[in-house]
Amino acid sequence: MKQIFLCKAGDLPSETVRKVENAEYGDIAVYNLGGQFYATADLCTHATASLAAGDIEDDLIVCPVHWGTFHIPTGEARGFPCEVGIKTYPIKEENGDLYALIEAPEQQAELIAKG
Repeated sequence: MKQIFLCKAGDLPSETVRKVENAEYGDIAVYNLGGQFYATADLCTHATASLAAGDIEDDLIVCPVHWGTFHIPTGEARGFPCEVGIKTYPIKEENGDLYALIEAPEQQAELIAKG
């Protein structure tokens, strides 16, 4: 797995989301929900919009374009018009730094082949 640096944990206040640009894997949204950190793909699956520009409501992120919602911990689409979930990434916290753990493309292909 590859570690992608997201931010310092102390730089992400509770109940906020931040966009982390990443050309190789796609932009990532990192969230602080009451001290628990999460990471998802930043791009809404319904409209081309940055989820980091949306609002957090409890454990949902609201897309700023059509107000569809996604469950932050699981990526599940929860509110119309969003029907396709977003990718989630495990978070690793090390010495106050937050990292998203991303499978390398060859690992993803291997997992798909195994079914």
